[in-house]
Amino acid sequence: MSDTRTLLVGDVGGTNARFALATWKDGLPVLEHRESFPAEQYPTFLEGVAAFIDGCEVKPSGGVIAVAGPVEDGAIDLTNSPWAVSETELATLGLNPVKLINDFEALAWGAPVVPASDLVHLGGPEAGDPHATLAVLGPGTGFGVSALVRDALGREMAMPSEGGHACFPPGDPIEDEILRILRERYDRVSIERLICGPGLLNMHRALARIEGRETHIDDPAEITTTALADPDSPCGATLARFCAILGAVAGDIALTTGARGGVYIAGGIAPRILAFLKASPFRRRFERKGRFADYMADIPTWVITHKHAALLGAARVAFATAV
Repeated sequence: MSDTRTLLVGDVGGTNARFALATWKDGLPVLEHRESFPAEQYPTFLEGVAAFIDGCEVKPSGGVIAVAGPVEDGAIDLTNSPWAVSETELATLGLNPVKLINDFEALAWGAPVVPASDLVHLGGPEAGDPHATLAVLGPGTGFGVSALVRDALGREMAMPSEGGHACFPPGDPIEDEILRILRERYDRVSIERLICGPGLLNMHRALARIEGRETHIDDPAEITTTALADPDSPCGATLARFCAILGAVAGDIALTTGARGGVYIAGGIAPRILAFLKASPFRRRFERKGRFADYMADIPTWVITHKHAALLGAARVAFATAV
């Protein structure tokens, strides 16, 4: 059946807002009129969406916007942003129907339709079980987690999740000490306290304290830039530890969700450190699951480098929504 609608899709995080118009061709979503801007550019979420629509020659009839945080009763108060909005408010812009979904839920829908050219293999077999669950996770401003449950009949269902706020699981004595240090600041240390942009800074300071040295770095970007230029520097050690913990967490999520279909690393950080990530302990820590090491070795891992994978997923949801 043909679908001639033009729909709005969005991907709004703590730092950036991305929007596009989506159409449906040959069974796949097509993105047009893409636009990205800092979330802080507009005082409110609604103003940002309205500004994008105003700039479109063809006005969307409905849409789906992926947002960084839990959607409750059709409304969102973004976890790492002052923005808040509801589906009711969005409907005042002429969008009907309109739906808010979690950003990593959108990524889970989008992962299977990301072109192979926008995936970088990080280990394991070249392909996962096409009928098994796949997991999507990754660090950016925060740490997101989702999974796409699939069965032998071809049915799919994405799981919205706040898995990034699960407890941080230390994997060796150094990580035990990192946890102890962060507990002085946080009542509860979640994965997101370490595996995201601000978390990278938390980790760097904790490692400096463990090693008895001073650090005056206060920008996570400086850590990654220095690490990529000099992997043997203290910043290089921080980023290597970051990648190792990312691998351990990705493995835990694969076990928890039964992600024999593969694990996709998304978010803004991984694509910027690809060569470093490939050479890091990521895959070793991913597979280091004791009696389940063989199980883990059969699960492929990739990095999504497509800049609009969440928009592809939002489009899949939008076109599955009844007119």
